[in-house]
Amino acid sequence: MLEKIKKEWFSNVRADILSGAVVALALIPEAIAFSIIAGVDPMVGLYASFLIAVTIAFVGGRPAMISAATGAMALLMVPLVKEYGHDYLLAATVLTGVIQILFGVFKIAKLMKFIPRAVMIGFVNALAILVFLAQVPHILGESTVTYVFVGITLVIVYVLPRFVQSIPAPLIAIVVLTAVTLYAGIDMKVVGDLGGITKSLPEFFIPNIPFNFETLAIVFPYSIALAIVGLLESLLTASIVDDMTGTDSNKNKEAKGQGIANIVTGFFGGMAGCAMIGQSVINVKSGGRGRLSTFVAGLFLMFLILVLGDLVVQIPMPVLVGIMIMVCIGTFDWSSFTYLRKAPRTDAIVMLATVIIVVATHDLSKGVIAGVILSAIFFVAKIAKIKVTENYMNDHAHFKIEGQLFFASVEDFVDAFNYSIESTNVIIDFRQSHVWDDSAVGAIDKVVNKYNENKNNVTIKGLDSSSEKLVEKLTIHNKSFVISD
Repeated sequence: MLEKIKKEWFSNVRADILSGAVVALALIPEAIAFSIIAGVDPMVGLYASFLIAVTIAFVGGRPAMISAATGAMALLMVPLVKEYGHDYLLAATVLTGVIQILFGVFKIAKLMKFIPRAVMIGFVNALAILVFLAQVPHILGESTVTYVFVGITLVIVYVLPRFVQSIPAPLIAIVVLTAVTLYAGIDMKVVGDLGGITKSLPEFFIPNIPFNFETLAIVFPYSIALAIVGLLESLLTASIVDDMTGTDSNKNKEAKGQGIANIVTGFFGGMAGCAMIGQSVINVKSGGRGRLSTFVAGLFLMFLILVLGDLVVQIPMPVLVGIMIMVCIGTFDWSSFTYLRKAPRTDAIVMLATVIIVVATHDLSKGVIAGVILSAIFFVAKIAKIKVTENYMNDHAHFKIEGQLFFASVEDFVDAFNYSIESTNVIIDFRQSHVWDDSAVGAIDKVVNKYNENKNNVTIKGLDSSSEKLVEKLTIHNKSFVISD
């Protein structure tokens, strides 16, 4: 136990502290922007980012992953805040946490295995595109000096790591360019232009709402949506961090951890949140590997608000935009273009569909769910091909079945037989097939019934044990044919 704590918390102290500091600086404008999207005070997003990051550092299942207030969650909150207000949002946040804990207890992470690689690639690329598009409003139509600072930031973040590895390049860019801006008195958009910062710690309080079924009916639909989207984004991000670091993580523990973090933030005035792909990538690429990096990100964020709030609001937005653009470049899977040419056409379509739907709707869950459904449809279509080969010998008609017999292939199965034969011993051979469901048994029943009408004797042979068990259990004409080995 002590060895595990040491490994997860103190095996990479220096890099974790520095990477956490970089993440904290990048969290501020994001948290303020997401608060504005949700229609709440900027401090709601900042408190959420602080509380979730600190909490998840202890209870999460993926070390070095950053969780905080996110845009995907903020978009879901808009109607609730607009119609019912801040207190109902906090109640929904707490209920979101409870639902996520239940998902973790019932091992919802098992569902991750049903997300194909094509969907994962599409998810990553769509997030990279969304993060990039979110930066565009901060520089579009601004002054020439804005573009110059974005360019300088890109150069620093790209080139400096080749010469200096001890300090993360994004941190150097933020400190140096902020100092230059303040010293030279350069006029450009800064963090403070997004919203004000109040120098105070979050306080515990219970949402001022009626605790009855009417309130539950209001908040539950939002909470279930927040819980699903939050876990989907968190578990997918955890898988990405797994790949980046070459390590595994406990996805069910992460689900429960996300729930605990959202309950905490709900009782301390913060909005619901989840894992953040952009900040997680910044953390890992800056050297973060342990829980300490996530903890420092949250703690340093609060330090910036309480102690350096007046300086933080002076950080030039072009610098943060430049850092996020480099994150987008690093996050985007550039091998996707080769993948589109070399992968099976159906996988390429799934990847593109996931990207297009996520970017068009700004909803990660819709894109991923659509990608999974599309993959399932393509898979069903691929394995639904069934072949029936006829062979006649003396008074025997032998039909060899090849392929999977289930709901999508039963129509072709039934149509493939010759029903004109009479008074013959019909053998239907399933040695190269498998019977999967009730529709398949119904199709066998139908074929047997048609042959029995012409006084044929039907023998079913070659069924494997599970297929035979299913046929014997579900068939309604079990006396009209013989099952043999």
